[in-house]
Amino acid sequence: MSIAKQIISIQNDLAHTNAKLIAVTKTRSIDELNLTYQAGILDFGENRVQELVEKQAILPKDIRWHQIGHLQSNKVKYIAPFVHLIHTVDSLKLLMEINQQAIKNNRIINCLFQIYIAQEETKFGLSPQELYEILENPILPDLKNIQIVGLMGMASFTENRGQISEEFTSLAHLFNELKSKNASHQLDNVRWEELSMGMSGDYTIAAALGSTLVRVGSAIYGARD
Repeated sequence: MSIAKQIISIQNDLAHTNAKLIAVTKTRSIDELNLTYQAGILDFGENRVQELVEKQAILPKDIRWHQIGHLQSNKVKYIAPFVHLIHTVDSLKLLMEINQQAIKNNRIINCLFQIYIAQEETKFGLSPQELYEILENPILPDLKNIQIVGLMGMASFTENRGQISEEFTSLAHLFNELKSKNASHQLDNVRWEELSMGMSGDYTIAAALGSTLVRVGSAIYGARD
């Protein structure tokens, strides 16, 4: 099936949910990305900073680039001029560096906190307790060039759909809890709008549980070589 037809199929799956499709384009060719763009997708997700920078330089400027892979502080400067949304903030140190690079580029950079929900040691992310410690840190309100817009999480790599559903449910519960608390204790640079969860194997579960952004690669392009 063509890239365009795969995208239509996925969008049909998402039609009665609040989830928007991000095409995960890591390792994919410029030709494949152009076909994705021609199919009407403007949100592209990349894992590696170098690949993201190289593709952004070549492709149409109205593409919204999402950094969805683990991000090291020393790499932020390369994507700060253009990145649309960083999904993988997992420390106050990283958030402070994003703020510094945003100042240098006269931008406000949107960010998601990555929350650890999987039963795997290979995944990154904050615990809910660590998240609350950052949110309560007096430094946070002074970071004027970042905007926290939500949470991101990755479920365990498993065939057990019940487990995946439990993990996404826990993240959705945390997200809704933060939204309700934020109504009474609001920071200017924090708003809870986006819940990034769901990938090629589990995006329908995630969308049903309230995801607003699903990150889909192999379901569009097929398995990597």
